[in-house]
Amino acid sequence: MPHHALEITLTRPLTPAELHHAARAWPLAANHDATRLMALTGGKTPERAAHRLRRRLTAQLPIDVITTHYPDAHGKVLLNVAFPPAIHTALKQNARRAGLTPERYVRQVLHRALAEHADQEADRLDDAVRQLLAHTTPGHLLSAVGHALTRLPESPNP
Repeated sequence: MPHHALEITLTRPLTPAELHHAARAWPLAANHDATRLMALTGGKTPERAAHRLRRRLTAQLPIDVITTHYPDAHGKVLLNVAFPPAIHTALKQNARRAGLTPERYVRQVLHRALAEHADQEADRLDDAVRQLLAHTTPGHLLSAVGHALTRLPESPNP
């Protein structure tokens, strides 16, 4: 059976005792602040592996989202979310009205939201650059951006 690398995003950081207890049920690796975990899970498909992991750990962990750690051949990442019953019912109704499955409906809504966020971010950056150009020359701005990009994030400001 193939194994899949899955990432678990938690709703809150785990205590050391909670992490130890959960790791006894399933081998897990935690990030520095115990808000995300990695697990290697067997399953015929990534969907089945995520479902299996969620069933096994939901009672022990405050799981928010489970995703595949690596994109598939099409560059997509699996998103496994357990919605509360009221939200799930509303999603099913909205999906039915749109003539889609709930999974396709959520995918479509997420794609739309991400595209809107990307557009807003591009507009925000465009406005910021225009503000900067109002007070300097393009050459000075380009030089400053190049200088900022070549500094390591960990290095202190000179």
